[in-house]
Amino acid sequence: MSENNGPIMVTLQSNDMQQIQVEKAIIERSILIKNMLDDLGDGVIGQTIPIPNVTEPVLRKVIEWYEHHRGDPPSTNEDESDNRKKTTDIEEWDQKFMQVDQEMLFEIILASNYLDIKPLLDVGCKTVANMIKGKSPEEIRKTFNITNDFTAEEEEQIRRENEWAEDR
Repeated sequence: MSENNGPIMVTLQSNDMQQIQVEKAIIERSILIKNMLDDLGDGVIGQTIPIPNVTEPVLRKVIEWYEHHRGDPPSTNEDESDNRKKTTDIEEWDQKFMQVDQEMLFEIILASNYLDIKPLLDVGCKTVANMIKGKSPEEIRKTFNITNDFTAEEEEQIRRENEWAEDR
């Protein structure tokens, strides 16, 4: 596929030493990888780029997300509008993409943060926000398997300090 007129391919190596070939044009939308590729210049062709903080299954999910979104315009600072930040709306394909177990969901969020992929990080965080929305602290603890380590006194103090935030 990487003939003279075909797409330029780069090889990424996950932290579990698996190599994945991907189109340079797709993966360089990761700010981290784009900066690496810019630093390496044409010498990157034929080289393997280590991605030390990401496992192969997670890296494959990130690449799958990129391939689906290959036609999206690159994000700009204007995209940082307040309206986009205030909504937890997620497009249908991304909702289905994020229907993974919690461990994978959190690994995708960590990878998108590490690789500096703001749009994917937003989708991951909005997914978690939607999982929390409208739930009590007890329900949230159950959803994420979190142990309540507050004493009854500490919990009461927190409630008093945060009365203003209760349902209005």
